[in-house]
Order: sequence, then structure tokens, then C-alpha cells
Amino acid sequence: MVLDHEREHPSRWAAITSIAAKIGCTGQTLNEWVKKAEVEAVEFATLEWVDWFNNRRLLAPIGNIPPAEAEARHYALLEETAMAA
Repeated sequence: MVLDHEREHPSRWAAITSIAAKIGCTGQTLNEWVKKAEVEAVEFATLEWVDWFNNRRLLAPIGNIPPAEAEARHYALLEETAMAA
């Protein structure tokens, strides 16, 4: 919301105070909400990337399978070896 209105104001703070007045809170409160939302967006994007990196990316050196699948196969093989012994 702030980013949409930022272009209409000379600064980000001006946009925040303008919006804050319209929704009935202080500029500082809205600024904190915006910062928290930005951090959460980065955290979520990071989680999405890690999920892709571990579960969907095909890695040629391990047989064009995702790393998570290779790890699961490794531990399954260890269990089979332990049971055989």
C-alpha cells in the first residue's frame, strides 16, 4: 500500500504519514507495520528458495535428482546396511 502511494509523495515518510492519517494511526506505527511486512516478505521468499533448492532443483552430480531425494536415499541405504549387519 505504501509503495503504491510513494510515487505521489516527495518521500516515503510523507507517503506513510499521509496513509496513517487516513487509517487512523500514527506514522511511526504504520512505518513499523510496513517494516515488519517487508521482513516477513523476505523471509517467505527465502523459504520458497530453500524449498526449491532442496526439493525441486535437479543436481547433475547426484543423478539429476533433488538433493532432498538423494539425502533420503542415503539414509534409507544406511538403515538397510544396519539391518543386514
